[in-house]
Amino acid sequence: MFDFSLSEDIELSGLVDTHVHTAPDVKERIMNDLELAHAALDEGMEAVVIKSHTEPTAGRARLASEVTGMRVIGGVTLNTPVGGLNPDAVEAAALMGGKFVWLPTTSAGRAGGDLDAVLSAVAEHEMVLGTGHLKPDEIFSVIDLAAEHGVRRIIINHPLTGVVGATPEEQREMSRRAYLEHCLVACMPRHDGLDFESIAGAVRYVGVRRCILATDFGQGHNPSPILGMKHFIYLMRQHGFSDRDLRIMCRENPLRLIS
Repeated sequence: MFDFSLSEDIELSGLVDTHVHTAPDVKERIMNDLELAHAALDEGMEAVVIKSHTEPTAGRARLASEVTGMRVIGGVTLNTPVGGLNPDAVEAAALMGGKFVWLPTTSAGRAGGDLDAVLSAVAEHEMVLGTGHLKPDEIFSVIDLAAEHGVRRIIINHPLTGVVGATPEEQREMSRRAYLEHCLVACMPRHDGLDFESIAGAVRYVGVRRCILATDFGQGHNPSPILGMKHFIYLMRQHGFSDRDLRIMCRENPLRLIS
């Protein structure tokens, strides 16, 4: 399943990866912001989203876009290094052009702060709310509260991974008000090691119109995010998904979030 050489010739023209980790970071990353931007530009991709668990990426993304001409999008993950659920961090990210606000990941369960104020800022700036590593019951509470604040763009990050663990029925219910972001990293041996059919089956159950495919790659021990996206497409084709299905999940759906 992970013979990445099988997918080297797959085209990524016009596609979007909504979940990439780049250097500089506290963990080893396979490429930095500029290297990713250049590589995505060479492939003709529409956009890439860079994420960090420890610092805002909005300014980094803006600089990478200006230097390379590639559309690089950043934001902020509301872990303890930025003050947890900190609306000031959201405001700052928005003012620098950031588009994504991820709820706690590595600090899930420990990050305090003002969720209402965070959601108000997300709504005001028309940002994308990512649910991070919250558990399903927390995700449903957030979705309800987000609706009260007028948040219109929500993405459920890697719902199949152990840190989230949403059932198929929970995913279908979430999809009524959010997109489900399935990441190839969940199938990698040094991560969750999921059988790829878990992702394919979840997409079939919910439907391609409510799913987004991303890599969550960038780790030093995995292939590049570019090759990861190519292999994701290869595997989905092997599991019966059409090029039209893939265009919906890798372009149309993410562009609805970031437009």
